Amino acid sequence: MSAHAQEAARRRTFAIISHPDAGKTTLTEKLLLFAGAIQIAGSVKARKASRHAASDWMEIEKQRGISVASSVMQMEYRGAVINLLDTPGHQDFSEDTYRVLTAVDAALMVIDATNGVEAQTRRLIEVCRTRATPVIAFVNKLDREGRAPLDLLDEIEAALGMPCAPLAWPVGQGKRFSGIYDLRNRRMRVFRPGEDRRPEEDEILDGRDTETLRARFGAEYAAAAEDMALIGTATPAFDPAAFLAGRQAPMFFGSAINNFGVREVLDALVDLAPPPGPRAALSRVVMPGETAFSGVVFKIQANMDPAHRDRVAFLRVCSGRFTPGMRLKVRRTRKELRPTSVVTFLSQRRDRADTAFAGDIIGIVTHGGLQLGDTISEGEALQFTGLPFFAPELFRAVELADPMKSKQLARGLRELGEEGAIQVFRPQTGSLVLLGAIGQLQFEVAAHRLKTEYGVDARLSPVNYAGARWITCADPAELDRFVAANAARMFLDAAGAHTCLTTSRFDLDLLRERWPKIEFHPMREHAGLILQE
Repeated sequence: MSAHAQEAARRRTFAIISHPDAGKTTLTEKLLLFAGAIQIAGSVKARKASRHAASDWMEIEKQRGISVASSVMQMEYRGAVINLLDTPGHQDFSEDTYRVLTAVDAALMVIDATNGVEAQTRRLIEVCRTRATPVIAFVNKLDREGRAPLDLLDEIEAALGMPCAPLAWPVGQGKRFSGIYDLRNRRMRVFRPGEDRRPEEDEILDGRDTETLRARFGAEYAAAAEDMALIGTATPAFDPAAFLAGRQAPMFFGSAINNFGVREVLDALVDLAPPPGPRAALSRVVMPGETAFSGVVFKIQANMDPAHRDRVAFLRVCSGRFTPGMRLKVRRTRKELRPTSVVTFLSQRRDRADTAFAGDIIGIVTHGGLQLGDTISEGEALQFTGLPFFAPELFRAVELADPMKSKQLARGLRELGEEGAIQVFRPQTGSLVLLGAIGQLQFEVAAHRLKTEYGVDARLSPVNYAGARWITCADPAELDRFVAANAARMFLDAAGAHTCLTTSRFDLDLLRERWPKIEFHPMREHAGLILQE
């Protein structure tokens, strides 16, 4: 095995996904804590603590106590290099989460034991399923009264569309929560509440000594023993090959706020989650152990560090080795790129990246020239695909309160559009700029960021549009005729792609009937619809 392949094999790159308030950000911090990446875990403002979550760095996140942007964190644990991506839980920011899922090799799904599988989790599971992404399930908040573990198992299996393989099982729940039984190693970790408690302080009991366990934990252990006997016969044994193929999900239980069950999840990520695998490009499949460097930009964040007012392009390394100053080429523009300011992350904190291998997430500090979906390589004309851009359903017109701020507004909209925080549509005739979003909260975040990061007070007003479609046509002359005939509804998005806005489903159907040669796309694939070469 080559040195590049050996380094790639050490990588574990995964995203944490969940419905809002399932405890995803808390679990993220505890994973960092147990790996030694941070010394103290923060808390979201909803818990009225004085510290904010380490992975929630934007001011609006601190105010609302929710995650609205994806964060990247790298740490080492047991000889593995772990790249952890914390994603927004709120459905209004699902597009950002979908893009993050294209950059990872596995997903850690957090389920609230009191609420079960919720709507946003189901949508994210569907994305994982379509990509055959391996999923590890962690049922959180066992220290609270909630759903019965067997009911949760059935519900998760139904939502995933695949069997689960519990590798641990809870003994009791809520006020009677006594601990977790490790089904693989046949031992029980006894629960003791405490946010600052370390796992090495836990009491570990021999799981084969059933008489002692029954005497100490009574009805709770008796019920758990019946459940474990049932799942031992009714559920399939854990199959590593099925898990890696996205056909089975290992399942864990715990209480992240109490540091309980987190160590088992961290160990599972190292032991079970896959290293980087092959990545499909238009021309061929790229292997992680290849010598030549290649990567794809899956996220762009403007003003990540307010002190520097810069932009960071998050790049998933797909092959080879990155070193600062190496000669690279951007496939879309054919321009040379020699990045010298490249960083790795621990949420907002940056560290200089001296080297990176397949599976790593690095940030290229840039002032422009990179867009979402850009492929960067050492020379070969590669183009990775699959980065999603969904047609928005909500639209707002941007009105400037102070005309003297027009340049700041233009810059802010350009950068927010390029990073994918919101979709920006510029008219081909006229001057009224529109914003498009999946959910209402995106508009609120955009307005907040325009004001706090760019000093622009913008008013967002409703417009009579309810849908968008990116258009293409095999006949360039026909495309020109369509654009001219529908000038009032034609816009260019942040990447310069033709976009047609519609007022209703009937409006779209009528356009299709009148212009049969025009293709109307509900999703923009970077390789197919942006600035064709």
